[in-house]
Amino acid sequence: MKHRIVVLGAGYAGAFAAGNLARRLSPTDTEITVVNAVPEFVERMRLHQLASGQDLAFRKLADVFAGTGVRLRLARVTGIDPERRTVAVTGEDGDGELAYDTLLYALGSSVAQHGVPGVSEYAFDVAGWSSARRLRERLAGLGEGGTVLIVGEGLTGIETATEFAESRPDLSVALAARGELGAWLSPKARRHLFQAFDRLGITVHEHTGIEAVGPTGAITADGRSIPADVTVWSAGFAVHPVAAASGLEVTETGQIVVDRTMRSLSHPDVYAAGDSAYAIGENGRPLPMSCASAGYTNMQATAAIIARLTGRKVPSIGLKYHGNHISLGRQDAIFQMVDGDVRSKSWYLGGRTAARLKSGILTGSGWSIAHPTFGMPKRRRRLATAPHQDGVRTAA
Repeated sequence: MKHRIVVLGAGYAGAFAAGNLARRLSPTDTEITVVNAVPEFVERMRLHQLASGQDLAFRKLADVFAGTGVRLRLARVTGIDPERRTVAVTGEDGDGELAYDTLLYALGSSVAQHGVPGVSEYAFDVAGWSSARRLRERLAGLGEGGTVLIVGEGLTGIETATEFAESRPDLSVALAARGELGAWLSPKARRHLFQAFDRLGITVHEHTGIEAVGPTGAITADGRSIPADVTVWSAGFAVHPVAAASGLEVTETGQIVVDRTMRSLSHPDVYAAGDSAYAIGENGRPLPMSCASAGYTNMQATAAIIARLTGRKVPSIGLKYHGNHISLGRQDAIFQMVDGDVRSKSWYLGGRTAARLKSGILTGSGWSIAHPTFGMPKRRRRLATAPHQDGVRTAA
């Protein structure tokens, strides 16, 4: 039998990992299957653009993996049995089960509601394809003078607020920050951020925790009401609960606890990448949920899988951040450099140059997903023990 590799999730981490595995492992010995709930590769870093009303074309996964040998299963993961090494799925073809020898868990994350009343009923978000489309339709129905409240002062909240204000100048956009907006930025970068908010006419409510969301706005921790026709919740992310339910070792957040090679501490035939992995960076701190983490962890996970299957030494991929890149609409951005402890350096890049750099990063990410194998090499690695024609496993 071939060695069965199953990749759960085809976001930035999963799609790139599947292509890399197909590029470097021989199809004579391996069989790679990707499971994803939707047929498109969803560029999560562009979902706030989609929600703002911009026309974006997302690639079909069937086209992405065409000719690579990667099998695509459009289905939702409903369970994992790590003892039997199976994954339960449900989709258009009904319920099913996939067996694996190596599992790469990259199901990503969704919006974290933090138990705040009314979020699930009344708030919108840009954490997923369907939710961003729902928000897009709601905003399209708002007339001039409509009000939008963004909850959350992180990167997603800032990018969403500025994108909406630039794309829809007829709307009144506000942002509620639990602390100080851009507090982690260097003084010059933070000044640039506030200048962008002022230019776009965005109202900022600092030191404002939201305790409840209703159909016409939000209630703050001190009992004030912030009226809004649309409330957008961007106060963090939460991982898929299936890992915790499966018996894998996870943290309180539900992330899979992994070693330096992204291998599960409790089940060595399971790897995790992206937001699903509780990975420790080179500074000794857990990697944050971000697209940058998806890149580092998926490269480390695939390198480890390939090395172990082919009898080679596992390489160590760098897990170090260099900076935060924040879009402020289409014509402005901030690139904030950070040190080894993820503290902002005094130097930052802003304005159109930073916007062009961010655009290049997004274009490059999209291209790498659209070309997952980067052109198949003439020779791909055989497994350390490969199946012989008579069924006896011998050294490759």
